[in-house]
Amino acid sequence: MDRAAVAAIAALDDDVRRALYEHVRGAGSPVTREEAAAAVGISRKLAAFHLDKLVELGVLRSGFETPGAVRRVGRAPRRYEPAADDIAVRVPERSPELLASILVEAVTTERDDERAEDAVLRVAHERGTALGAAERARVRGGRVGAERALATSADLLARHGFEPFREDGSVRLRNCPFHPMAGVAPALVCGLNRAYLAGMVEGLDAGDRVATELAPRPGECCVELRPH
Repeated sequence: MDRAAVAAIAALDDDVRRALYEHVRGAGSPVTREEAAAAVGISRKLAAFHLDKLVELGVLRSGFETPGAVRRVGRAPRRYEPAADDIAVRVPERSPELLASILVEAVTTERDDERAEDAVLRVAHERGTALGAAERARVRGGRVGAERALATSADLLARHGFEPFREDGSVRLRNCPFHPMAGVAPALVCGLNRAYLAGMVEGLDAGDRVATELAPRPGECCVELRPH
């Protein structure tokens, strides 16, 4: 789970911070400390404290310039506006954005000789390969055996919300980040998931030592990683 996101959302449980955030978000343009304080009915000093805390947590962002404004003599006041990135906490972790981006890319890059499902599996495999290759470059790993490859895969998958665990020499996954869409179109989404994880293993240069197989169980991800 993203602890920073949890902290950011928890900060909005405070009535003053939530009121400040709602004012800044609804203003339509960057807001000064004085404006925010007046809108909420607190002192400028207290508003500054809470606004800066919201910036620190990534809920707001701040700066000293207002686009299109005429610069006057003296120091420009600090202004606050909503952060550009969304903040979300999902328990257990889900990846609807990843699923959607794979499907969108598949639709927009589908080849003349491909069915739609084939395009989805191709893109999912490419995305997984890029993920695995990036991890291999990060750890500067050379060629490793099946056990080391499984351990590396489990570590990477843990950071991406799959909740891996070891069982009888294999790696099982307690969580499916693509749930609940897997329940709507299981053949497509589970196939996409398997292609994504197979690509990850190949990106780790472990495709000949680790197999990704569909092995669905109730309450778990449908894919299992097994040593060859």
